[in-house]
Amino acid sequence: MRFQFLAMSINKPLHVFAKQTLQPEASKQARNSPLSCSVIGAIAFGSVLRAIASSMVIGVVSIPKTTAQMPLLPNMQAPSNVSNESDNRIVSGWIYLDGRQLFQITATRSNISERLENIHQNLAQIRRNYLQSPQTKVNVQIRPLNGLPVIEVNGRYLMTVTSEDARLQQVDPFTLANQIKDELQKALPRAKQEREAEFLIDQGKIAAGIGLVIIATSWGVYCWQRRSKHDSIHPIPSTSQKAQPITTQLNQQQHRHLQEAKKRLFQLTQAGIWGTGTFIILGLFPYTRVLQVAIISAAQVPLRLGVVALGTYVVIRLSYALIDRFTSTLISSGALFKSETSERLQLRVSTFSGVTKSIVTVVWIGVGILLSLVSLGIDIIPLLAGAGLVGVAVSLASQNLIKDAINGFLIILEDQYALGDVINVGDVGGLVENLNLRMTQVRDAEGRLITIPNSEIKIVANLSSRWSRADLTIPVDYQANVDEAIKLIGAVALEMDEDSQWQQQILETPKVLGVDNFGDRGLIIRVWIKTQPLKQWDVAREYRRRLKIAFDQAGITIPVPQQAIWVNDVQLLHSQMDGKAN
Repeated sequence: MRFQFLAMSINKPLHVFAKQTLQPEASKQARNSPLSCSVIGAIAFGSVLRAIASSMVIGVVSIPKTTAQMPLLPNMQAPSNVSNESDNRIVSGWIYLDGRQLFQITATRSNISERLENIHQNLAQIRRNYLQSPQTKVNVQIRPLNGLPVIEVNGRYLMTVTSEDARLQQVDPFTLANQIKDELQKALPRAKQEREAEFLIDQGKIAAGIGLVIIATSWGVYCWQRRSKHDSIHPIPSTSQKAQPITTQLNQQQHRHLQEAKKRLFQLTQAGIWGTGTFIILGLFPYTRVLQVAIISAAQVPLRLGVVALGTYVVIRLSYALIDRFTSTLISSGALFKSETSERLQLRVSTFSGVTKSIVTVVWIGVGILLSLVSLGIDIIPLLAGAGLVGVAVSLASQNLIKDAINGFLIILEDQYALGDVINVGDVGGLVENLNLRMTQVRDAEGRLITIPNSEIKIVANLSSRWSRADLTIPVDYQANVDEAIKLIGAVALEMDEDSQWQQQILETPKVLGVDNFGDRGLIIRVWIKTQPLKQWDVAREYRRRLKIAFDQAGITIPVPQQAIWVNDVQLLHSQMDGKAN
């Protein structure tokens, strides 16, 4: 006879779930058939595969708490419906025989463990005596004692059915005692049948078949993984003949994130195959079925947390890949990059990509923490309700962080600078290597990595926004012909502008501004060369090299610092005489 259990106590091994999914008649036949465990194992195997494929929600939320106390492991799992409110609270627990649930009992929270252990010990002794005796009939007697039914099996005391037990099943105590009697009369002969040599041999054959299926499936997944890895080493070449460097970098990052996510999913699949197969094999034999329930009891919380952690990691990696995919598609489409500011827009998109990844990481980690709390049975509603107060307290204690985040958002939104720019902030400057909402990291000329909080950035000089300029001051000897010198300087600049090697880096025709100053090194002639961002230093070095060669050929010298001192002899004489007079 099947029990009507409370919804909060639905926590059974996989073979019990499979048994309940059958029709009543089929369930009865399956219990009486020597191949029942094979049928149950097949159904359980399919259930586990569906559970693995249904992501974190099933692994975290839909796995009910184990409400059992094992005969061999009496202190492994606390009873169900445990509350911290009072030790007098009525809670429930399951009675097992050979790893199968028989019926539920109730007691106060402080007494449930002791009562479960006593009934399990009595049932274990009854089972041993029954297995050692040649009789096949199970004699279950119910006698009243103080208005409550007392159950004896083959003349040995098992338990007393209490009114709380009957109230849990919504029946009277003697009706519940008769239900337990029916279950015992089925469970004990089944336990003896499952220990017969013929049955064990049949179950061993089934276990061997499941083992072969596990090995074949695992090998197939391994081959699939190898083929997928081989395909990733030789990706399909891009159809575009000239891919931009930023697009290539984003595609490489997307490829790495996808491969990492696939690697973890393959590992999870292998673990699921071997773990599920081993779990099913343990349930085939009465001697090992108790381990099956023990695994459910002991590994439930670590399994939930592991699924949440791995699922969060995989989702973060997939989010990174999606962000890189979207960014590379946006850049390669050319919809926003047809003007002369295309390079600048690419830097901005790359910066937004990095900041978006940081935000996505924080969001998914927060979701993972909430799912972990749910998997542990913690009510997160009060936590979410109190999150507002905690947020106010944190905001008051971390005002500088809020300022950093706001200023960092404005820096990115207003495009003050981006990743790859060269900036000067106060007394420091260098190449921007990292930029997020909290801080900016620049690498200076000496290789030092300088971290600047965004709230400290008030005035910033961007040396590579959209275009750059090589500002050259060229000293010429005062004795040289100025017009010839200016003409030669302009000719060298035009020659370099027409060179195919430097033509792409120089944006406009160089401008010779003329004599800019009379300096201590001679006449200062100023030249402006507009270049691509960050190319002004390369262009300036090459231009100085070429100009030095041209000056040497033309006989124009670049003077060293000079200073002429004129001495007034009369004033010097008077000063000397005044000194002698004193």
